[in-house]
Amino acid sequence: MNGDDASFDTAPPPEAEPTGLAQLKTRMVRGASAALMPLAQRVAPDHIGGETVADALCVAHRLAGEGLPNTLGFWDTAAYSRRDVAETYVETIERLSTSGLDGYVSIKPPALRFEHETAKRLAAVASTHGIRLHCDSHGIEVADLSGAMIETMLARLPPDALGTTLPGRWSRSLTDADWAVERGLPVRVVKGQWPDPEDPKRDMVSGCLDVVDRLAGRARHVAVASHDVSLVPEAINRLRAAGTSCELELIHGAPLAEPLDWARNNGVAVRIYVPFGKGFIPNAVGLIRRNPRFAWRIVTGFVAERTRSRSAP
Repeated sequence: MNGDDASFDTAPPPEAEPTGLAQLKTRMVRGASAALMPLAQRVAPDHIGGETVADALCVAHRLAGEGLPNTLGFWDTAAYSRRDVAETYVETIERLSTSGLDGYVSIKPPALRFEHETAKRLAAVASTHGIRLHCDSHGIEVADLSGAMIETMLARLPPDALGTTLPGRWSRSLTDADWAVERGLPVRVVKGQWPDPEDPKRDMVSGCLDVVDRLAGRARHVAVASHDVSLVPEAINRLRAAGTSCELELIHGAPLAEPLDWARNNGVAVRIYVPFGKGFIPNAVGLIRRNPRFAWRIVTGFVAERTRSRSAP
């Protein structure tokens, strides 16, 4: 991948692989989890999601039954063209608008090649269907390109219908917070997956709280997107103390119980980010790996399915 291609990559930077026995164990667990994926998508689609908008909506409807609104986020790979990604976003907007669900659509500017005509089209479709859009965060080297795309979309969407994401691990996020406040944008605060080359060892928890403090009392709305129960209560409490509209945003596929329990016990609104698309599969494999009971449910569901098919006349 050359430098120009890297600007369009939406995959997070790779994590260091374990070595020795730990590496062997990790590979075995990943392999076993991946082998369960086809079964999971057959017997538990409302939990695992999948590659299509329909798969994501299946999960979103189950979450709605638990009182949880959604964010639908399409995770692409290099196999998708800009047009493929744009058409998927359009389909997601249209289908979400008729679903009766409380949700919005998260988009990845690099997957659209930061193409402004495409951005205008998506903004127009979202405006027509009354669906909010939100831009995910990617590498710091493309942050200005994402910001320029948001500026283009603001010509067709009101600021309350278009959000931005600010990573705590970037020092520039404080200035970007001012930019978002000036434009009246809803903000999602994340730890961030891409490092800041100027401050690679920046503490992500304190960085997130710095961004929260910059937004508190000023931003239209703030979503704290983290499962870290050492961060979430402090961030939410600071926003509440400043009278700022806020919510907790959790990603489907990561452990939910602890942060969700805290939020419910403290009257905090929670939204679940539901990823889908081919780029979502590693996340789904992680869901199976971290939840042995869910893996067992998949196996027993498959056995029950086979039993029914054999007993059918």
